Amino acid sequence: MGKVVMYSSVSVDGFIADENDQPGPLFDWLSSGDVPVDESGEVKVSQTSYDYTRPYWDQIGATLVGRHVFDMTDGWDGKPPSGINHVVVVTHRPEPEGWDPETPFHFVDGVEAAVAKAQELAGDRIVEVAAGDVGGQVLAAGLVDEVRMDVVPVVFGSGKRYFGSVHAQHLLEDPDVVIQGNRVLHLRYRVRR
Repeated sequence: MGKVVMYSSVSVDGFIADENDQPGPLFDWLSSGDVPVDESGEVKVSQTSYDYTRPYWDQIGATLVGRHVFDMTDGWDGKPPSGINHVVVVTHRPEPEGWDPETPFHFVDGVEAAVAKAQELAGDRIVEVAAGDVGGQVLAAGLVDEVRMDVVPVVFGSGKRYFGSVHAQHLLEDPDVVIQGNRVLHLRYRVRR
C-alpha cells in the first residue's frame, strides 16, 4: 500500500486560500519558470522545482479532496487534474445530478472510508490528500504518513488554514526535504508515529 501524503501550496502564515476561497499568488510559482511540467506547457517551473515536483506527481495514484473543492472546480469537468488516475471525494451528499458514473471520481462518506478507497485505487502508489478541512480530518484520524508543503512568500493574515480545523497537537519529524525553487520553498515532513 502506498503512503498517504497531505499536500498543498501554502502561505508563510499557513493558509491555502484567502477568505474568498481564492489562492491569490499561491500558484504563481507554477508559472514562474522555463521548464514545462507536462505536455500542455501551461505549467512551467524552475528546474529545481521540476526535479522535485515531477517525480512526486508521477507517483500519485489517487487524490482525495472534499466536496467543497470538487464543487468549486466543477469536478474538473470529469477529468482528474494533472493526469491523476482517480479522485476520491469525501462527501455526505450523492454525486451531482447527471454526473457520468464512468468518470474516475468516487464519492465516499467519511475520511476513513475515503482513505481506504483511495488506497485501494492507488495500489502501491501515493494517495495525495488535499490540505484544508478534509486533510486536517485525515491527519487527526492518524492516517497521514507525510506532509508536503510548497511554501510561498506571501502572508494572507486570514483565510482557509492548511490543516483545517485541527485542534490537537501532531508531531512531525524534522524536514527531510528542503528545496528552494523560484518563489517557493518545497518542504517534506514525515508524521511522527
